[in-house]
Amino acid sequence: MTPPESAARLGVLVRHNVLLMAGEPGPVLSRMILPLVFITLLRPLYLAGQGRTAGTEQAVVGTLVTFSLLALGICGSAILTERLGRTWDRLRGTALHPAELLAGKAVPVFAALLAQQLLVVGFGVYAFGLPVPHPFLLLGVLLSWSFALLGLGTLLGVLVRSMGALSAAYDIGGMLLSSVGGALVPLAALPVWVSDVAPASPGYWAVRGLYGALAGGTCTVAVACGVLLGVALVSGAVASVRLRGRGGRLVAL
Repeated sequence: MTPPESAARLGVLVRHNVLLMAGEPGPVLSRMILPLVFITLLRPLYLAGQGRTAGTEQAVVGTLVTFSLLALGICGSAILTERLGRTWDRLRGTALHPAELLAGKAVPVFAALLAQQLLVVGFGVYAFGLPVPHPFLLLGVLLSWSFALLGLGTLLGVLVRSMGALSAAYDIGGMLLSSVGGALVPLAALPVWVSDVAPASPGYWAVRGLYGALAGGTCTVAVACGVLLGVALVSGAVASVRLRGRGGRLVAL
């Protein structure tokens, strides 16, 4: 298959999956709107405890990480819908390469995840004066975090067996990973044992990277991005193996 043919097929898949997401806009819209409400309502609480600059950063960073983890359902449902509809194996039986199938699913979801985060940051900047002196460092963290979310969401969509299980997984998992990672409450204010286990949460590295980007800490950002990209690679690799199991059939079904 020539590169132009592959690109054309990928373009068709991406458009198809964009139309599928547009047909059910509720989950995406809720993950876009709710974070803005959350920041607006909770920012005064953070300001009272931490001051204007630190409180605004806490409100934006905590909201971004928490709601982007809850947005794992967008990615997971894109895979699980194919599984429940028994269409993945039929797609694998076409001339489409498996990498094209995964990329066709991944591109629209990745765009939605990144757009959500950019919207939260933009709202913080224009509505509450969040300072962003190092935008390229911040963009690097947002891209790395989006890749990590994409990998985790894909793995979740491969492992669960129903939409109810998917909903429970990203609701409970998202809140747990963000809380343990220090998104909603600074780790210094939590029990000591939380700080000990926090690095096991991808949310911890997202929070660390975001604060590092706002402060201009290049080394902190580099380490955080490296860990997040590692999470993306491992999660994506495991999900790909599961999707290809048993001669291309979905082993999780």
